[in-house]
Amino acid sequence: MAQGYPRAVKAIETRKHRRKQFAVLARTRSSQAATMTLAPGAESNEGSANEHGWAEQWLYVVSGSGTARIGRRTVKLREGTLVLIAKREPHLIRAGARSRLVTFNVYVPPAYGDDGEPLR
Repeated sequence: MAQGYPRAVKAIETRKHRRKQFAVLARTRSSQAATMTLAPGAESNEGSANEHGWAEQWLYVVSGSGTARIGRRTVKLREGTLVLIAKREPHLIRAGARSRLVTFNVYVPPAYGDDGEPLR
C-alpha cells in the first residue's frame, strides 16, 4: 500500500458533530474533512478573510441556506450546493436568517489542527 494513504476504510458519523460550530472529522497527509454549522444569521469567524490561504476548500451544503462571499462574488447556498473556494480567495460564509447552515468541507492540503485552529 502506498505511503500516506489510510490502511482501511474509515466511516465517520457526522451527525454528532453538527452541534459544534466547526469540527475536524479526519485528515490524511494531503487532505482534511470538517463540518461547519452556523446558527441562523451567523457567519464564519475566520480571523481574516483568508484564514487558510494555502488550501483549497470544497464546501458542500448538507442542510439550510445562506450565502458565500468569495472574492467579489456572492453565491447563494442551499441544500446540495457545492462550491470550490480557491487558494488565497477571501471568503465569508453566512447562514440565512431562518435556518441553521450545515456544511461538509474538504481542505486540500489540510488547513486546521484537530483543535479547529488554523495551521500556520
